[in-house]
Amino acid sequence: MIAAFLLLSFIALMLLGLPIAVSLALSAIVSIVIANWDAQWFGLLAVPQNFYSAVAKYPLLALPMFVLVGSIFDRSGVAQRMVTFAIACVGRGPGMLPTVAILVAMVLGGISGSGPANAAAVGGVMIAAMSRAGYPAPFSATVVGAAAATDILIPPSIAFVIYSVLMPGASVPALFAAGMVPGILAGLALIVPAIWLSRRNNLGQAERELPRPPFWASLRAASWGLAAPFLILGGMRLGWFTPTEAAVAAVVYGLFVGLVVHRSISWRDLYSIFREAAEISAVITIILASAGIFSYAINTLGVADPLASWVKAAGLGSLGTLALVLLALLIISMFIDGVSIFLIFVPLLYPIAMAFQWDLVWLGVLLTLVVAKAQFTPPMAVNLMVSCRMAGVSIESTVPWVLWFIVSFLTVITAVFFFPELALWLPRYLGY
Repeated sequence: MIAAFLLLSFIALMLLGLPIAVSLALSAIVSIVIANWDAQWFGLLAVPQNFYSAVAKYPLLALPMFVLVGSIFDRSGVAQRMVTFAIACVGRGPGMLPTVAILVAMVLGGISGSGPANAAAVGGVMIAAMSRAGYPAPFSATVVGAAAATDILIPPSIAFVIYSVLMPGASVPALFAAGMVPGILAGLALIVPAIWLSRRNNLGQAERELPRPPFWASLRAASWGLAAPFLILGGMRLGWFTPTEAAVAAVVYGLFVGLVVHRSISWRDLYSIFREAAEISAVITIILASAGIFSYAINTLGVADPLASWVKAAGLGSLGTLALVLLALLIISMFIDGVSIFLIFVPLLYPIAMAFQWDLVWLGVLLTLVVAKAQFTPPMAVNLMVSCRMAGVSIESTVPWVLWFIVSFLTVITAVFFFPELALWLPRYLGY
């Protein structure tokens, strides 16, 4: 009865329009009070303890740093130089600028861990360039929004950091390594509809007439940005620093590039950059802390274990159950943001994963793929919201285009589902 009240009250508060953090905390607190009506202080002393313990974890120190990295590189002019270099590599022609947008988003995914930040950085350069080349604004916004979804798959990834905190047994380095191949596959899968739609609908015809940048000059200009992923990922692999320390190193490197090398950031800009990163990090941290209370309520009020027993007794088998879970989350994620998906469902999925002995790293990649797909799937499409705002179009206008990209992304999810080694061979090879 208490378990049902916990879940139903959370859903009701969400439907009433309360913020996700308030809904998580309030439903959990009331449920704890009802379950401990005769106890001293109604069991509420556990609330501040779990509120604090949910965020007092070393890996979470990387979260605000990676958010800050995204803000710094968004304003450092790195994206423009990478676009120029990518054009020099792939050339000109229908479908090439969308390909460039996807490739640049993938490279930026190795610097920041935020999809919306990636969409802002790439969109700020590519949407105007694609418009001049003859691509319609809804198509350009769709390409940028979908491309930015690879950001949370290609390490470093804020989503993987959060998942590792919520799921005992899934380390950050293993998740980072596991996301690399699926992230690259997702980017390549998005290139297919981008080129096909461009040529099928005669988009970007003016692109043929635009000059191709010189290769070596554009490579030199982009070299500082291209070196960032190697610094972050290579430094972790060589043991120079932990993922948390890598985030700090990336911040220092980004500030050096913006302030000293490119001089696209002034000292006066630092206040707004740090404030923006602090606001985003604070929102995520508050949600994480509230989810700690919700997770405590789930574990102590007997929600997760009976649910796991019921699911296992349903007779669907391991793959059948996981397929059903992913299908449900593919639908739910269209209406709830990615961080909330993790915070709400990972505590519920943990006992189910233990019952069926799912590999927790593989499960993390699958859930992150689902969240990434949701970032450009209307109506709750955070990446698409950013790119549409920059393109000056409505999300509704992107639907005829975005459906093709969703299908491509679903093929990658299906491939990783049936072939777990796509995600697991690299962390195994690296010894994680």
